Amino acid sequence: MTSDAPKKSNRDAVLDSLVATFPALRDALPLAIGIHKTILERLPELTKVQVSKAMRIHTTSTRYLKSMAKAEQRFDLDGNPAGEVTAEQREAAVKLVKERINRANERKKAEEELRKAEEQARQQKEKLEKLAAKFNSR
Repeated sequence: MTSDAPKKSNRDAVLDSLVATFPALRDALPLAIGIHKTILERLPELTKVQVSKAMRIHTTSTRYLKSMAKAEQRFDLDGNPAGEVTAEQREAAVKLVKERINRANERKKAEEELRKAEEQARQQKEKLEKLAAKFNSR
């Protein structure tokens, strides 16, 4: 399994299409409020459910949140300024990114502890097997 596999499982074809079509999504720029309406106007073949799902995936991605955490400006689909990012929105994005980093660090720490415990158990088993072999050969 490659490192790209988890990312792709959270995406969908509609989002991939939107990212390929619109610069603001491709560059993970903070999007204008109500951008889903503009998407539906430009791409009437999409349903509200499809756009909603794609936007939820996109706007909750760590890449997008990191962009929000630093931004002053929001953008339309073509990358033109379209409003501002408030201090509260930036703070919320920073908080979410920090929480994700902390969870990832905790997960890595737990995995490392488990790996060490498994290695210790393996070494202990090897020692016991050697000891048993030594006494069984007598």
